[in-house]
Amino acid sequence: MEIIETKIDTSSQEYRENYQAMDDMVADLRKELEIAQNDRSEKARTRLAQQNKLSVRKRLELLFDKNTPFMEIAPLAARGMYDKKVHGAGVVAGIGVVEGREVIVHANDSMIKGGTIYPMGVKKGIRIQTISMENRLPIIYLVDSGGAYLPLQSEIFPDVDDGGRIFYNQALISKMGIPQICGVMGLCTAGAAYIPAMSDEVVHVKGTGAIFLGGPPLVLAATGEEVTADELGGANVHCRESGVSDYFAEDDAHCLDIIRQIVKNLPPPHKSDIGIREPKPPVYDPKEIYGIIPRSLNITYDVREVIARMVDGSEFLEFKENYGPTLVCGWAFIHGYPVGILGNNGVLFSESSLKATQF
Repeated sequence: MEIIETKIDTSSQEYRENYQAMDDMVADLRKELEIAQNDRSEKARTRLAQQNKLSVRKRLELLFDKNTPFMEIAPLAARGMYDKKVHGAGVVAGIGVVEGREVIVHANDSMIKGGTIYPMGVKKGIRIQTISMENRLPIIYLVDSGGAYLPLQSEIFPDVDDGGRIFYNQALISKMGIPQICGVMGLCTAGAAYIPAMSDEVVHVKGTGAIFLGGPPLVLAATGEEVTADELGGANVHCRESGVSDYFAEDDAHCLDIIRQIVKNLPPPHKSDIGIREPKPPVYDPKEIYGIIPRSLNITYDVREVIARMVDGSEFLEFKENYGPTLVCGWAFIHGYPVGILGNNGVLFSESSLKATQF
């Protein structure tokens, strides 16, 4: 592989203007992410404290190994939709590290509409399960949900990529032998009740966790019997009588500690057959990408300049360099992992498309 030789003049006026424009866009993005993470009503925060429950972010902090990265998936899902308050589609999900092992996590945010499931939340959950299956990563569900958001339930169930697909995927994940661990940390009502029931191991929090298809109001309407959520589907019921839950937790922190122990006891993951080499930084500063990307979509640029600031050692083996030049294809390493790269380098023509299929 050869090192890509840059032709960018970082002192030029165009570069500085591009850099400033991109820096402003990144600042706007970070502001939106901050809102998505922290914009919760005082009423919701007070209710959470009264229930002796931790916020979804605090739960993840206790679950993951300290000083390890968390790659959040779709943190801006449902942005601008519904009443513009269903941040992240009511779910925090991504890839983190538990007991030294990479895992997928899907956690309901009960401070958003009681953790109820929105149509975009379903699609986010399906995406998370797909990543789990594609990469054979254990998946941890932290369930705290009142079930489907009823005013929009007609948009949740009928499509092949909607509500029922979550449970179909759970069956597939089980068939593939990928561990599924569930923490019952709040209500698991209606559809949300199937998630712990279909998981391999379930940790149930005393007093706050409850699993049932129909809650106390439905029982009262149907039978006239008054019953509490804990009496109907609490930790004692499912750990001592039904057998749905496997571990009894005193509180959220205890639940997360048990989940960490479960992950620690899982069989070791299959070692990758990919040839991984010692990673090294790019020759050029990755942040220079800010000044390379033009402010206008009508202006072209050489995508190789971006690649040079992404890949290890800025080394790139280009495929069909002189054919279909408006698409750049080739091989490189990122953090020691071999990767194939396709990058638009202008308008695509038939030669470019043929080159892509051959690559």
